[in-house]
Amino acid sequence: MPRCVITRRVHFSAAHRLWNPSFSDAENAGVFGVCNNPNYHGHNYDLDISVEGEIDPATGYVMDVQRLKQIATECVVSHLDHKNLNVDVPWFAGLNPTAENIAVVCWRVLQPAVRPATLKRIRLWETDRNYVDYDGT
Repeated sequence: MPRCVITRRVHFSAAHRLWNPSFSDAENAGVFGVCNNPNYHGHNYDLDISVEGEIDPATGYVMDVQRLKQIATECVVSHLDHKNLNVDVPWFAGLNPTAENIAVVCWRVLQPAVRPATLKRIRLWETDRNYVDYDGT
């Protein structure tokens, strides 16, 4: 059977502060700049979730995109939307909530949920100009 990759984009808004507790205040400010604001700052994130699989001859789908949206909403958006990632989300306890780490956490949560399709790539847009790609490696 032919294989395709489908992608669904979901959106969430969240606050975070980038900092390393082992750095001095000056080091944190130097490394993380405005993202080190002690009062946090926010982003309107877009998350592209790409899954791959064989096209089902009965439906013509790799996966129903509405099902993929539902999975993304239940597994990721409901946990991150309008949250302070440093304070409200246990996934980031001891983990600096950079875009890179957010993408990896999303992958770990979504990978088992999309089966029998295969999670192919996560693209997390932190801004209109900055994104992170993660493919599980």
